[in-house]
Amino acid sequence: MTADTVAHLAGLARIALTDSEVEGLTTELDSILTNIAKVSEVATDDVPATSHPIPLSNVTRVDEVADVLTLDEALSNAPATADGMFRVSSILGEEQ
Repeated sequence: MTADTVAHLAGLARIALTDSEVEGLTTELDSILTNIAKVSEVATDDVPATSHPIPLSNVTRVDEVADVLTLDEALSNAPATADGMFRVSSILGEEQ
């Protein structure tokens, strides 16, 4: 990784970097690429790629139809309502 490459990549990403930032990133990116190359050397076709060391599974419940609140029950404890909806104060500073 060279300073010119880092500066070129920064230009493509539209990131303004100082000369000292370019030098620092050159060292860091070179180290990262070296480590990736080391991992690539030991990766073999007989070892499947994984994202986690142990298998993961989602814990979900069955989506079952149940009794739901009526509109009046849902709005019964609201401090303010309007036209069957919760009424809240404007967060943008103007009424919509």
